[in-house]
Amino acid sequence: MPPAVGDVSRLEQQRISVQRPSLSPPQGSRLSIPSAQAIDQRRDELFRELADEFAAFDRLGSLVRKVSQLVKPSVIHIEAHKSETKGGSFESYDEAGSGVVVQTEDGLWVMTNRHVINGSQPAEILLRTADGREFHPTRILADPSTDVAVMDVPQLHVPPARTGNSDLVNIGDFTIAIGSPFGLSHSVTFGILSAKGRRDLSLGDQKIDLQDFFQTDAAINPGNSGGPLLNLRGEVIGLNTAIASSSGGSEGIGFAIPINMAIRVADELIRHGRLRRGYLGVTLDPDFGPADLGAIRTEAQGGALVKGVRRGSPAALANLQRGDIIVQFNGNDVDNDDHLVAQVGLTPIGSRVPMIIYRDGKRYRTEVELSDAN
Repeated sequence: MPPAVGDVSRLEQQRISVQRPSLSPPQGSRLSIPSAQAIDQRRDELFRELADEFAAFDRLGSLVRKVSQLVKPSVIHIEAHKSETKGGSFESYDEAGSGVVVQTEDGLWVMTNRHVINGSQPAEILLRTADGREFHPTRILADPSTDVAVMDVPQLHVPPARTGNSDLVNIGDFTIAIGSPFGLSHSVTFGILSAKGRRDLSLGDQKIDLQDFFQTDAAINPGNSGGPLLNLRGEVIGLNTAIASSSGGSEGIGFAIPINMAIRVADELIRHGRLRRGYLGVTLDPDFGPADLGAIRTEAQGGALVKGVRRGSPAALANLQRGDIIVQFNGNDVDNDDHLVAQVGLTPIGSRVPMIIYRDGKRYRTEVELSDAN
């Protein structure tokens, strides 16, 4: 006969009570407490495990140390004495920055940002090496459109930094910055490359026309300007230039000029005394974006819309027309109007450059020979 309801309830309670573990030790039993020897053995095991894991991690730290030791002698601390009149009052002050020695076809030059030394005469600029020697430049060449400057220092005998190919740098690559943050010379910080192609930055009162910045979270502070941004091969991949900050200090957003761009400008300054900017002769629509590509969006990720073509310009000779969308310039995809402006401006004068455009939804290829914008 099946049990009564009340009997079933009691049976279930009995099962439950059997399944519940007792929290009290059995009478006469002892809790197992590890001995001091067992604890020491376990700690030793953990230390060995940490040592094995640290050995792998420390290889990265070793790279950073080696890069720092290798490149520090090529980094220059800069102090520029400046004076200006503001609101009718005369002000005189010193500004600290950084520079890096690079090898050019014309010898060794100290590369830095124009804003670091702008307004100072050569005798007002003090250059200090990592071993404490001090010099003044004999000649200064600078370009306001890119914020790049170079200084000639004939008696400066230090090894030049090795430059890398900034076109091969990828987001997420490790980066090292060396400079003089807040005047603390030859300081080293470490991070990654956060982004590429930053071209719409507003940098205070200074207008930089040709922008193509790297973004990094390696700590960059006032005084780092002009110093090198490096990869883990010890190669310079950028020239630290600016920070985005609400406090005036590092907030993990720093910007550097790609070294390919900086070297191109430096060579122009040394050879011709100025940057000879390429001239195409078009007016572009700054409001044009990927969403405006329409039917060609499946074939192009970006582009620059031509609003007008100047008569007799290289663009006119290449038969460009209003409404054309330039999607590729010199083999490089065009992201937007600022990207095209930067590419054109840094292309050697007289070069015949291939372009791909879309006109009325159809793809065309043409060539343009750039002239001097100046």
